[in-house]
Amino acid sequence: MIHLNLFPCAQTLRSPRWSAGQLSLRRSAAIFTSGFTLAWSLVANPALADPFRSNNPHQIGDQTEQAFKMMFEQGDYVQAAQILQTAETNEPLAYAMKAALAYIDKNWDVMGENARLTRETAEQLLTTDPLRGHLYVAAGQFLEGAYTLSTQGTVRATPALLGKLQQVFDNLEAAEKIDPQDPELNLMKGYMDLMLAVNLPFSNPDQAIDRLQTYASPDYLAQRGIAIAYRDLDKPDQALVAVDSAIQQTPNNPELYYLKAQILRKQGKEQESLRFFRQALAKQSQLPSNLAYQIAWEQCRTVNQVRNRDRDCSVVAQRRLQEPDTQVEE
Repeated sequence: MIHLNLFPCAQTLRSPRWSAGQLSLRRSAAIFTSGFTLAWSLVANPALADPFRSNNPHQIGDQTEQAFKMMFEQGDYVQAAQILQTAETNEPLAYAMKAALAYIDKNWDVMGENARLTRETAEQLLTTDPLRGHLYVAAGQFLEGAYTLSTQGTVRATPALLGKLQQVFDNLEAAEKIDPQDPELNLMKGYMDLMLAVNLPFSNPDQAIDRLQTYASPDYLAQRGIAIAYRDLDKPDQALVAVDSAIQQTPNNPELYYLKAQILRKQGKEQESLRFFRQALAKQSQLPSNLAYQIAWEQCRTVNQVRNRDRDCSVVAQRRLQEPDTQVEE
């Protein structure tokens, strides 16, 4: 089986609304946005709009920077999408984010077009900024592979996906040869290595976690990846330390409270987790509807467990989408 979700960023668990295959695809959306397009934080030299490097910053673009901050610091997908409408046309990250947002909405034509533009814009960047050029050629190839998987299905898409994945790895290797300690590179590759470690039983996640802790930037996104990895490795105590670090740095992002709620459930602290589900849902208007639904479904499931109820959480979560002020636990 080919795993296109190279980064373990998705925070959803299974609900009746999605099949296993649909959930795997949905997880990729968060993976793309937090892995390939990455995240944004305040930097020492804002004139060059580079959130990753305090030394030798790269030019990325003000509009793209604002969109990243809105999505990854604030967790506001709605505002990020609006900003991206006027983002720089020569910046591959902008197209990668557009592709990721289209993926979440299952708008395959828009997703495929922006995946192609991510790769083509990155190819143009190779002559002026080869490190980032190779990084986002890999991003574009990954997104194109996801588009193929989404539109053709696993059986038909597998031969093409094998070739795409090899190209992804080749371009990441080329970037690493330029600067193996580059923080943007290590953020991307760290997420990829963690996904492999979580999904392949013979892999060791320690090296990937060390890469994120030592070289990746911004730190809040590195800590978020580490928290998700520890969650999926059934190490909730370590996951809680990492997610608390991410929350301390970006306290307005509702997805982090959702992640913390999941980790607390793994610790057997279901009652305590409900507080963080509520905090996440308090900002559901800025989240994709599929994600808001999933958070509401998991909250309902937790309430059922804590209060020994037997409600249909699909119905409860759908009502929450239609009536945002609905109290799921009632």
